[in-house]
Amino acid sequence: MTTIQPQFEEKRLTLRIALRLPIVVSGRSDDGATWSEPTETDDISTLGALFQLNQPIAQGESLYIRSHRPNGVPVEVKAQVVRVIAASYGTSRIGVSIEEPKESWLRLFVAWIADDNIVDGISE
Repeated sequence: MTTIQPQFEEKRLTLRIALRLPIVVSGRSDDGATWSEPTETDDISTLGALFQLNQPIAQGESLYIRSHRPNGVPVEVKAQVVRVIAASYGTSRIGVSIEEPKESWLRLFVAWIADDNIVDGISE
């Protein structure tokens, strides 16, 4: 009997929810130049997010993520890259862990999840 081992050991502490949330990711390249790239999340959790980038990224890098709550309030957080997976056409899927301020990310997460439930007609 053959068993298949997963490519990555699951280390997440919280469940991720599929959500296409528009974000702008920024950081610094190896030469010190700043860059910004608009993208959207594939999924999010209370502790992190997964998204695609064209910008070359390495595990351990610090990034800044900007987004807005459903009511338009801007949110910016610092995140650390914990996973980089090659994707199609030279892009990478980037998994990040939110470093600070975690409360701002948690409020963003709750605001979008609550908003989705209201839109879908589910009462909390």
